[in-house]
Amino acid sequence: MGNKTSCCSYSSPQSSHRERVIIPIEETLHEGEISQSNLQHISEREGDDGEADPSQDPMAKTIFIERSKTAIENGMIRRKSQHQIADLRPLKKSSSCSTIYLDDSTVSQPNLKNTVKCVALGIYYHIKNRDSQREIDIFDEKLHPLTRDGVSDDYDKYYPEHKQIYKFVRTLFNAAQLTAECAIITLVYLERLLTYAELDIQPSNWKRIVLGAILLASKVWDDQAVWNVDYCQILKDITVEDMNELERQFLELLQFNINVPSSVYAKYYFDLRTLAEANDLTFPSEPLSIERALKLEAMSRVMADKYTQEAIKKGLKKWSSLDNVTNGQTARRSIAILS
Repeated sequence: MGNKTSCCSYSSPQSSHRERVIIPIEETLHEGEISQSNLQHISEREGDDGEADPSQDPMAKTIFIERSKTAIENGMIRRKSQHQIADLRPLKKSSSCSTIYLDDSTVSQPNLKNTVKCVALGIYYHIKNRDSQREIDIFDEKLHPLTRDGVSDDYDKYYPEHKQIYKFVRTLFNAAQLTAECAIITLVYLERLLTYAELDIQPSNWKRIVLGAILLASKVWDDQAVWNVDYCQILKDITVEDMNELERQFLELLQFNINVPSSVYAKYYFDLRTLAEANDLTFPSEPLSIERALKLEAMSRVMADKYTQEAIKKGLKKWSSLDNVTNGQTARRSIAILS
């Protein structure tokens, strides 16, 4: 992958609804640049139906939010009505001048347990509120069972509950020691797969789709990724060959697009928090202690130093005005308040 030009040839997965062609990989382009040849660069791809891809476009609504819209609206109405009945609802902790309440989850360091719960809930609404039955063989659990016992004949009729999905995802994350950020990337890859492959996640395939997304997210996100053979130790009855084929076809269906912009990551994080609030999966708040305040201050200082160094590299001085930092793109006006 270090070469500027390489040619990759892969056999595409057998699919009943789409035929894929793998094209040579071009030199990596920077954001905003356009490839000069007639081959389309991966950053220039758009959906066939003209709709924005939520896993690529930070302005597009996430699919799980769209499919849980009714539940979110009902949840907000329920919470509003509960506010009017003080006796049935405990008092909400509110910040004051002397005490600040914060939860232990931030966009850069999410809480693992709560994030996995929210991701499992998003998958639950994907399955429950889907509007079609599109499938691909590699994800069918009857054709590729995860256990020796296989599945029952009516395996595709029973919708998994949120607790069942959470237990499956939590088991993989705990055994592989994955991070909360990996859970968010897992959901991004899952929705990208559904968009690119024109696929629906449903009772017959949700486990293998989630497994493939976790497998890929852990390798892309974590510096010390879990090997495929390690997952075979977690899921005792699955073979390494099956894991390799699952990963290969997952990548091909994603068209080898594993890039996740920071703005998209942040969008998924805050949408998951919205989903959690509507379903009473609130993140517990605790008073801000001196130790944590110092930690937050140190994190802010690190980011400030990072941006300062980037500005200096661009030839800007630390004491440059905002007009110089923005390169004159926006006019800054100071409003004087006279008393």
